Amino acid sequence: MVSKSQDCSIWLGSETGILKGVSLTKKQALNFCEMSSLSRDQEVCVLTWGDPQESEVLVGCANGTVKTFSTEKGIFTESRECADHLQGKFTGLAVTDSALITCVESGLLKVWKEGSTETVEINAGSGVCRMRQNKSQRSRVATGGKENPLKVWDLDRPDKPIFTAKNVKNDWLDLRVPIWVKDMAFIPDSDKIVTCTGHHQVRLYDPSTPQRRPVLEVEFGEYPLTAVALSASQDSVVVGNTQGQLAVLDLRKGLVRGCLKGLAGGVRGLECHPTLPLVASCGLDRFLRVHSLDDRKLQHKVYLKSRLNCVLLSSSSLEYGGEDLSGDVEEVKQERDSEEDEVWDAMETVTEKTKRRANEEPEVGNTEAEAKKKRKVAKK
Repeated sequence: MVSKSQDCSIWLGSETGILKGVSLTKKQALNFCEMSSLSRDQEVCVLTWGDPQESEVLVGCANGTVKTFSTEKGIFTESRECADHLQGKFTGLAVTDSALITCVESGLLKVWKEGSTETVEINAGSGVCRMRQNKSQRSRVATGGKENPLKVWDLDRPDKPIFTAKNVKNDWLDLRVPIWVKDMAFIPDSDKIVTCTGHHQVRLYDPSTPQRRPVLEVEFGEYPLTAVALSASQDSVVVGNTQGQLAVLDLRKGLVRGCLKGLAGGVRGLECHPTLPLVASCGLDRFLRVHSLDDRKLQHKVYLKSRLNCVLLSSSSLEYGGEDLSGDVEEVKQERDSEEDEVWDAMETVTEKTKRRANEEPEVGNTEAEAKKKRKVAKK
């Protein structure tokens, strides 16, 4: 398992609490969990890298624990309680040089400093749907949610947000437009932030300008958007909604470049490769899909047997540009062996029942023949 975990380039978290690793080069998928203690309380909500070398994966579970998984050893090396499950599930995880950052649905954002029991607590407001970190400035994070506008926080000055978005103007009926930020992404080497909303809007904010309203707004589809990811070229984003629709949107012109086909369920996780024109998606249809952003064609499709919540891509080069999709649908062997075999082993054999039925069949035929004879006698 040690060498196999090192080959995995894509990591996913499932509703059943299983951390899944996928190797596209070897066309295999593996499960990393303790099957004996597996429960819904350990549902994987968020994933992030624990170090710049990508040797550790931090797994945020629904019960408030954050597990550290070593990609070199192939085992979980640490587990710590970082939240109360009564405050909601994790909406974001991030790491700085000396601290761990967590955020839950209640809006409690905590900074856990290494070697210290003290934590910095920030109230980001209730109903937080997502917390994201600025990779260029790792001490800055953004939060947003339902009736909770986009806010940018500087963790070195946590007293108040350095930017709070202002709601757009009233609609043509002069009614207030509801706020529902579902996901966001920072544009590197700038202050700009892209958000997607539960009212099928994609908005671009620029905190460097005096304007607090979005500088660009694009609508896609008619259903709530659930995830957004910035492409490697940084001039477009990929968004997904609750109906399994994926689209590439141009941030310069505010137009839809095209759609990515093949999904059959709501999108929950999206991530673009940092250097290659690839995007990985997962969701309710239990498939991991990797699309090319150049021609928008499906490159890989892996069936993982559980509903998926999040996806994490390695910065290493993935298998890209191959036209052979003969191994596109791959099953998880370990999960099948551990779960299905236990069920089949616990079942009793039914060979005796089948023999009994075979013996009873002629008796049933005899009774039907006797009944016909009695009818004929009664008619006479």
